[in-house]
Amino acid sequence: MAEQTQESDCVLVIDGDVLVRHAIADYLRGCGYTVIEASSIDEAATVLADSELTVDAVLCDAEAPGSRNAFQLRSWALEHRQNVHFALAGNIESAAQKAAELCEAGPNLARPYDPQSVVEYIRRLLGRAQSTDVGVA
Repeated sequence: MAEQTQESDCVLVIDGDVLVRHAIADYLRGCGYTVIEASSIDEAATVLADSELTVDAVLCDAEAPGSRNAFQLRSWALEHRQNVHFALAGNIESAAQKAAELCEAGPNLARPYDPQSVVEYIRRLLGRAQSTDVGVA
């Protein structure tokens, strides 16, 4: 198993497939992350809108169900929760089409998830965030 991380790091996992979501969430918990699970973009938006909850990173299936899509959620979060970092996962072809319509960022990870790759990506994502936040007022 991967080395432990700080318990303060919280990952929001968004995936409509309950078996996939539970499997990757359990793996992340085993790596020391606090995990919040959401079955849809709408459920995740509610979590992200709650200013009482600290979410450090989001792992989102680009094809997750909801009234808006993963790229729209990411755009909203970048505007309202600047300290939340996104890892989008999905079928590259279909996700790239949606991303092209909304933003320059496409999926960062492929599904089905390779758990170790997810953890390594989240660590790099959070590490990069911490290093770029240094010196910012």
